[in-house]
Amino acid sequence: MFIALRAEVEDALDAALTELGLPTDDLGIEEPPEDVDAVLASSAAFRLAGEVGAPPPKVAADVADAIDADPLTYVSEVTTQGPYVNFLPSEAYFAETLEAAADEDYGRLPDRDTSVVVEHTSANPTGPVHVGRARNPIIGDAVARVLDYAGYDVERHYYVNDAGRQIAVFTWAYETFDESDLPDPERDSPEYEMVRYYRKGNAFLEDADPEKVEEAEAEIQAILQGLEEGDESTFERVAEVVDTVLGGMRRTLARLPAEFDEFVKETRFMRDDSTDELVDRLQELDCAVYEDDAWQLDLPDFEKNLVFLRSDGTSLYTTRDLAHHEWKFDNYDRAVTVLGEDHKLQADQLSAALELLGNDTEQLRQVFYSWVNLPEGGMSTREGTGIDLDDLLDEAIDRAREEVESRLDDRSRGELDEDDIERIAHQVGIGAVRYDIVSKQPTKGITFEWDRALDFEAQSAPYVQYVHARCCGILSEARNRASDSRAVEPRDDEVEDDELAPSTGFEHLDEPEERDLLRVVARFPAVIEEAAEDLQPHSVATYTRDLAETFNAFYRECPVLDADPETRAARLALVAATRHAVANSLDAVGVEAPTSM
Repeated sequence: MFIALRAEVEDALDAALTELGLPTDDLGIEEPPEDVDAVLASSAAFRLAGEVGAPPPKVAADVADAIDADPLTYVSEVTTQGPYVNFLPSEAYFAETLEAAADEDYGRLPDRDTSVVVEHTSANPTGPVHVGRARNPIIGDAVARVLDYAGYDVERHYYVNDAGRQIAVFTWAYETFDESDLPDPERDSPEYEMVRYYRKGNAFLEDADPEKVEEAEAEIQAILQGLEEGDESTFERVAEVVDTVLGGMRRTLARLPAEFDEFVKETRFMRDDSTDELVDRLQELDCAVYEDDAWQLDLPDFEKNLVFLRSDGTSLYTTRDLAHHEWKFDNYDRAVTVLGEDHKLQADQLSAALELLGNDTEQLRQVFYSWVNLPEGGMSTREGTGIDLDDLLDEAIDRAREEVESRLDDRSRGELDEDDIERIAHQVGIGAVRYDIVSKQPTKGITFEWDRALDFEAQSAPYVQYVHARCCGILSEARNRASDSRAVEPRDDEVEDDELAPSTGFEHLDEPEERDLLRVVARFPAVIEEAAEDLQPHSVATYTRDLAETFNAFYRECPVLDADPETRAARLALVAATRHAVANSLDAVGVEAPTSM
């Protein structure tokens, strides 16, 4: 309903400004001031005051007078407060919101018939996923989920770097060293077993006798050359290492969860000759130069040239990524890439090169993120000194389990068995990690802190998850009471919430806390739409906190189960609507919504 109301407001403002002979290029629609009982406001009077030659409050009053609210469906009244034109919601707005939110899919927008490929994570397959890079799969998966909720046809891709020097070193080390030369793996998982070879190989290249290092470098270069020349046996050697490591990494990422529709290998664009064809096209560009034993693009607006072919005829990661992106443009309407902030120059150069090659770069958008740090300090997979994501998730579950058990009273202990406690610990622990990361604006650095992430009383995942559990508890108790009154066995929690929703009775929701909650519930589809447009899933997380706070205020002031029958029915419908909004907004950022806590 919020989207429909906003469309009405836009049309009404446009008509009023046109009638007054004023420009309509910026309607100034925004959230109203906190002390105003409105759903939307316009601050256009600030912009128009100079043109009109009148103070903003006078301009706002003139605009409001030019708007006729009578024919509007979702706006009951137009008022002003200082320079703001405020739009108050109608009864139809609240009633239709309650009806729409009775649907378990509430918040999902209609199909847009537009395909989007979201590439994220794409960490080099050289070992376990570590905490510093955990923001990529969490933000990337959340972006994909928000786009899916917004009606896009979304595919999630992991671009596998299986053709660079690191992988050549890894393959050489795996074929060179014996298991007996290696320490015990940190975990019984393929990537932890394999990373020992990678670390051993790097240590050898740094510390071994120069003659032995030279021999090793020749073998590593032969692997790179074999890939470039399309040698099938070299592809198979590299694939054995890469696929083994990826198998373990996928299991770790699935814990977040972050799952993928396709793992697109870099070597794919070497094997199908698209990289060679791309190099030919690059060399024909006016800005292509051969300098310092390499082919480069002397791109305007960049101090550093983009190297795309070495003197030995081997391509670079960016060269193959250009072919990769042209493949995306051929197969999808839009492409989104989630990248660390250290890749911004490379991403900007890539976009410039794609444009020179004749591609429509409007199809491509990038989301940059800063790092996740822990108070313990720096991390490095290569040196084996980092903190792995698996360790962080294990500790999150352990801490959540302790917190949940400490909060159980005698009644709760009787209702929850060990499996229930373990389920809740996983939902809360992993949800806390994910929510704490996704709730921050991507470009801001994060230092992850346990006390904040697992605080049931603050604006954290457990705080929001508990609201969902409370809604489920209220609805479950209502079902049980209804069953008892009919002298039949209580029904389980799978009974549809719409059985509790009244066909009439919205007029019984007239308390301020009830209307405030309905306003926030109504905003959810618009929050999804805006987050998808801006590729900013943290705004959905912010919404979940607003929703949780508003529900808690309603819960304190408005008894549900013990209210009179008509009010009780209406409030149960409001609780069911809140449950759907909480569950789906959490799902949109990849956090589970427990039914009990």
